[in-house]
Amino acid sequence: METEELFAGVVSVIEIIGVVVVIVGFGIAAVLAVRALSRGKGGHAAYQTLRTSIGGSILLGLEIFVAADIIHTLSAPSLEVAAVLGLIVIIRTILSMSIQIEIDGVLPWRRALLTSGGQVLAGAIADDARAAK
Repeated sequence: METEELFAGVVSVIEIIGVVVVIVGFGIAAVLAVRALSRGKGGHAAYQTLRTSIGGSILLGLEIFVAADIIHTLSAPSLEVAAVLGLIVIIRTILSMSIQIEIDGVLPWRRALLTSGGQVLAGAIADDARAAK
């Protein structure tokens, strides 16, 4: 068995895993949304649960697909293949960021301000700014 065939088989398995992750994630998201709806949390909570869960599974699937593309590039390295990989990674990164923004409702680099440590840091910065005046 040649190295290229081995890499192609590994890439195929990883891509199948990525597809399974997205499909299973959708199923889990649907179950969680139905449970939220049946527990009387309302349609909005069920929708948010569904949206967040599906977004998370898509993000994980995208990461797995990027790993498969990297392995595929290693099987036949060339400038053209590397350029295609770079373009794929850029597109998937933009997609991942937009999905993450949809899930969290905030830019990834602003997310630290929403956590307790970020709030403490933001408060300390605000205190320093007030003291400087």
